[in-house]
Amino acid sequence: MDSNLDKKQAFDLTGLDMARQFDEIVEIILSHRSRASRAVNNELLMTAWQVGCYVSTKLKSEEWGSKVVAQLSEYIRANRPDLKGYSRSSIYNMVMFYDEYSSAEFADTVMRFLNSEFVQPKTGQLMKSSQISTDESSVIVQPKTAQFVQPTVGQLPKILELTTLTNHIEILCRCKTSEERMFYILNANKERLVKRELQRCISNQTFSTLLGGKKSMSKGMLETYPSAPIMFKDTLFIDFLNLPKKHSEKKLKDGLLEHMKQFILELGKDFIFMDQEYRLEVGSSTFKADLLFFHRGIQALVAVELKKSKFDPRDLGQLEFYLEALDRDVKRSNENPSVGIILCPEADRVVVEYAMSRSMSPTMIAQYKRILIPQKRMQAQLNEFCNQFLTND
Repeated sequence: MDSNLDKKQAFDLTGLDMARQFDEIVEIILSHRSRASRAVNNELLMTAWQVGCYVSTKLKSEEWGSKVVAQLSEYIRANRPDLKGYSRSSIYNMVMFYDEYSSAEFADTVMRFLNSEFVQPKTGQLMKSSQISTDESSVIVQPKTAQFVQPTVGQLPKILELTTLTNHIEILCRCKTSEERMFYILNANKERLVKRELQRCISNQTFSTLLGGKKSMSKGMLETYPSAPIMFKDTLFIDFLNLPKKHSEKKLKDGLLEHMKQFILELGKDFIFMDQEYRLEVGSSTFKADLLFFHRGIQALVAVELKKSKFDPRDLGQLEFYLEALDRDVKRSNENPSVGIILCPEADRVVVEYAMSRSMSPTMIAQYKRILIPQKRMQAQLNEFCNQFLTND
């Protein structure tokens, strides 16, 4: 019988070893697939960059007018129907892509918050349109073959490779300042945002809510997690719930559970949902944390307490009690101290400041808004966000 057990254990070990080896093969596949995807994206970006550069130069020199751009689009459609994505509006998007990202203002912004590597890998400078060759040998469409050829232009700035052309067009059309555009490029890369997700991030003013002053964080939060101000929002938009002005905490929680995917996108993609009404046994009593998450970035449990009314300092004491229970009885040895978030519809700033000033637990107050509203922007936090991006990179 022992012999059979040994054989079974040997088989299990072999199975585990095979699984490990299979996982290594999967990693190889995923790695190359990711590289292939990046290569395709970079080619699409470079195509848009060079086409945009060429057409922009012709328009600025007044050799071409808007009718010529329309004729170019029609020419491509008639002579090369296999080349998709070159409508008149698409070509103008490419011009915008080149003009805005080749501007000195954008280059200066990237240099100020990141470094020269993200502006231009080799020279640290963006090529100006006046430096571009526009002689007859540098054409986009050759009359006989209708083939695209590469004009002599500067390299694509490295920062543009961080997200897709589709996302870039969305950012360019909806963001007005270089700071906003740079932020959403970095955020789209960090959170792996597709177009629809990026649209929501821009609509709910992620730039403002993530980078605004964080008076709502405790000393314990800032000391334990110095990067918290650029990882956690202090304002969340839950317009997707269509909540009435007067609602119960149960209706709020049920709505968030039903739309958990959208809620996590609003929180940040590093959040992993674990449970609702998570039971905490302390002595002979049972307590329940409304929502429990795990944050991959800080490797810590995150308890979210939902409130239907204005923040009350007593709410903080309850949350700190839950964090103590989580740290003592739930947190694993390799995990960091648990974080607590009180999510409420309203909070008096002075009351929050008083409540946070002596709290040594990693806690914060976040407000939820039923509709999208504009928020104040601050460049100091953008600088911190960029520094963290450089560190993680």
